[in-house]
Amino acid sequence: MALKKKPVTGMKDILPSEMAIRDYVIGLIKETYAAFGFSSMETPCVEHIENLSSKQGGENEKLIFKIMKRGEKLKIQEAQTENDLVDGGLRYDLTVPLSRYYANHANELPGPFKALQMGNVWRADRPQRGRFRQFMQCDIDILGEPTILAEIELILATTTLLGKLDFSKFTIRINDRRILKAMAAYSGFAPESFDTVFIILDKMDKIGLEGVEEELLKEGFPKEAVEKYLAMFREVTPDAAGVRYLKEKLAGVLDEKYAQDLETIINSVDAVKEADFKIAFDPTLVRGMSYYTGPIFEIAMDEFGGSVGGGGRYDEMIGKFTGNDVCACGFSIGFERIVMLLLEKGFTVPGMSGKTAFLIEKGMPADKLLSVLKEAQEARKGGAQINIAVMKKNKKFQKEQLAAEGYENFREFFIDKM
Repeated sequence: MALKKKPVTGMKDILPSEMAIRDYVIGLIKETYAAFGFSSMETPCVEHIENLSSKQGGENEKLIFKIMKRGEKLKIQEAQTENDLVDGGLRYDLTVPLSRYYANHANELPGPFKALQMGNVWRADRPQRGRFRQFMQCDIDILGEPTILAEIELILATTTLLGKLDFSKFTIRINDRRILKAMAAYSGFAPESFDTVFIILDKMDKIGLEGVEEELLKEGFPKEAVEKYLAMFREVTPDAAGVRYLKEKLAGVLDEKYAQDLETIINSVDAVKEADFKIAFDPTLVRGMSYYTGPIFEIAMDEFGGSVGGGGRYDEMIGKFTGNDVCACGFSIGFERIVMLLLEKGFTVPGMSGKTAFLIEKGMPADKLLSVLKEAQEARKGGAQINIAVMKKNKKFQKEQLAAEGYENFREFFIDKM
């Protein structure tokens, strides 16, 4: 049977042209986030299955690549359920591993801890444009900071990075899970039905207000509650004034501090931002992860037609490991989607141009080859990028290929013309 040369479905090989962009973006991420005080850290790609299946990862828990037990622990004939065969899984995000990491190393880490984590994650998802089964995630998190300084810093750091990559006119959509719950409670929905209400609300951008109304009524919710609920979405504006409107509307149901904090986040980011973007209050924003406890946010880009990043506050997750809650907030950019958009825009890595290729004639004597090698080494000491290659018969095509990799200068070395 012939071996398969294509990668596994939902995963991809990366060619040098794309790898150059990925390496550049990774370098820029580290440089930009370091300027905001974030420190790089790393966790294993394999996590305990109990941690991954702790009902904190939302729909992602259905997409885990599970790992079977090994050796004597694997008792297939005695197994009655899948859980008897499995003890680990590939991580589906970086937040659950970070929470375990912090719980394990809290005494060795500063407080608050500003973490930068980049690495591959795996989800047994249906592949589509910008979505893979193995993909790089890039997260920044602030652990141990109870104030909204965490949200402000995370949004500013992320948007500063996107601005350096020449993205503009994008929107940071922001909401608060507590406002979501207060709107539902005010309208008359029972707390146990909130998740169903939010799942339907999350479809707003696809089916519109009328579609949401129709689905809520189909679920059997009282018409009076549905109308009271949707009336707020018709009246609210996508700015700080919209937050103030809901603060007044939900008085007695919503702690006004939550609304005041959200308004401060919006106004503060708007006042000091460097990149060209808009921050908008969006009361329909839900975010799928059940671990969010406060403000939540997403990056919307028209050129992608969807979200290219998101995050929020998750103050209760670390407590599931330690028994004591730790304030936590994070923001993740869709690294793969960002790289895809850069490729589609024909992005060129700064500094790639000006590289020089030394093309040497085949069969060059050792003494003359040594002369070329020494010249290349001297040039590299001066900061030049030199690629030595043997001249091909089709020299024109060879130069075209090298030019595509950023080589603009060519030196040719022949046996009789050194």
